Amino acid sequence: MTKFIGTGVALITPFNADLSIDFEGLERLVEYNIKNGTEYLVISGTTGESVTVTAEEKKELIKFISKVNNGRLPLVLGIGGNNTASIINEIKTTDLSSIDAILSVSPYYSKPTQEGIYQHFKAIAEVSPKPIILYNVPGRTSSNMLPETTIRLAKDFENIIAVKEAGNNVHQYLELLRKKPEDFLVLSGDDDLALGVALAGGSGVISVIGQALPKEFSEMIRLGIAGRAKEAYKVHFDLMPITRLIFSENNPAGIKAVLEALEISKSYVRLPLVEATDQLKKDIKIALKDLGKS
Repeated sequence: MTKFIGTGVALITPFNADLSIDFEGLERLVEYNIKNGTEYLVISGTTGESVTVTAEEKKELIKFISKVNNGRLPLVLGIGGNNTASIINEIKTTDLSSIDAILSVSPYYSKPTQEGIYQHFKAIAEVSPKPIILYNVPGRTSSNMLPETTIRLAKDFENIIAVKEAGNNVHQYLELLRKKPEDFLVLSGDDDLALGVALAGGSGVISVIGQALPKEFSEMIRLGIAGRAKEAYKVHFDLMPITRLIFSENNPAGIKAVLEALEISKSYVRLPLVEATDQLKKDIKIALKDLGKS
């Protein structure tokens, strides 16, 4: 469980101009994060454009990132959706030998009841050979997994070890922190709230901006977990402009524009997403210059 305390980053999937996977850019990104303080890497999450990556490409991503990482950082793999049986089959048929935990999003589109969400994750927990991090992101799923459901799952299944909470709801974070079992991890999925969550007793973050500024962001979270609020907020205030910018159009177009400006990878995304506008790219370059990153 200590593997997932601190800063994990939801890796993008870099693309070439023809929208094939840019493995050279991906290697640069992984090495950049390993060398600059990121605690763990998340493969095939929302930021990785998982919904437009094919099953075969996903296998290639797991294999490639595992090879580049070479056991240096823990790896988390996104396996989730709204077809419970399909998720169970993917868990059973995926080579998870290099994977340390599964990140599984609360079912989207179907809008299940809280009991439906519970039964969905119960079925997954009963077959998963790896620890599970629940992922609640109601802005994308149109269904909020309430704290009561998360805590029920945490208490009922030893292999459900954490929740990535991304509802941008401070009250819900505090309810989770107030009621959770002692060894259950509450991870922020909201970059702008991550420090406050850490200071309140959270265990860290699965971040988007963190992969572009891993040294600064991971240090901020470490300071927050240690309760060093004044020092942590100094970093937070410095990062606020760039953090706001990357979510101003869509994710991951914003973070891909940042990584392009840092010459790590290109800004191409797959439809129905579109690239960051020229104005956003310009604003991002200014924000990076203000951070001394140009």
